[in-house]
Amino acid sequence: MEEYGRFSEVYDLLMEEIPYEDWCERITGLLREHGIRDGLVCELGCGTGTMTELLAERGYDMTGIDSSDSMLQRALEKREESGLPILYLLQDMREMELYGTMRAFVSVCDSMNYLTDPMDFLTVLRLVNNYLDPGGVFVFDLKTEHFFRDVLGNSTSGASEEHAAYILENDYDEEEKQNSAFLTVFEECGDGRFERFTELHEQRAYSVLEIRKMADLAGLEFVGAYRAFTDVEFEDGDESCERICVVLRECRKTDIPGVLKEEICQIT
Repeated sequence: MEEYGRFSEVYDLLMEEIPYEDWCERITGLLREHGIRDGLVCELGCGTGTMTELLAERGYDMTGIDSSDSMLQRALEKREESGLPILYLLQDMREMELYGTMRAFVSVCDSMNYLTDPMDFLTVLRLVNNYLDPGGVFVFDLKTEHFFRDVLGNSTSGASEEHAAYILENDYDEEEKQNSAFLTVFEECGDGRFERFTELHEQRAYSVLEIRKMADLAGLEFVGAYRAFTDVEFEDGDESCERICVVLRECRKTDIPGVLKEEICQIT
């Protein structure tokens, strides 16, 4: 089952409760804190392009990367409607190839949690560092272990809108720090009928300590972890939060070899 395959058809409808405008204000606030008020910015895991569009509206020259063709098709439809000059690339962030460097990278809606192998997480950080301008930053959010273990747990939840509904069954493995979410979606297909499809979404929780270690190995400075998208700007965040927003800054360039097993032993 492909993550964000058929789900792309109803993704925006079922994500309507996400306060993207508020999240964008927090992200731009963090970017401006580091002197980045314009220029080239890349969003990893851009999905249907909602945040990409908002950042482009605020004057950033946006590139969006996603591995799901169906999600990017929705993003392209939004770009056609808005007319914003956004470049979208169908790429796996673990293997991204860009045309040049960026002033910043951003990633929202826990896209980085989908990197369930720490080796992949470190690879992405190294690639980000490789494509960052000197002093550039990477801003991304993460759901915490507290969220997966104590808030979701082994729970079943659901929601419905006028034309779609979903059921989400979660199974959290504390030893592996990995959450498996089995998603069942019912989408209206006309004449009062609904079509059912399923997807499996797997995510991993990362501690602040793990992120610090990986950032250092990738040549990135750990600037801070903040309580994500609250009313208080730049409030320190940790594992007691449900979601944190992490800021890393380019401080030195490193080679990008394959991740070594001994490096992962330093992390986990």
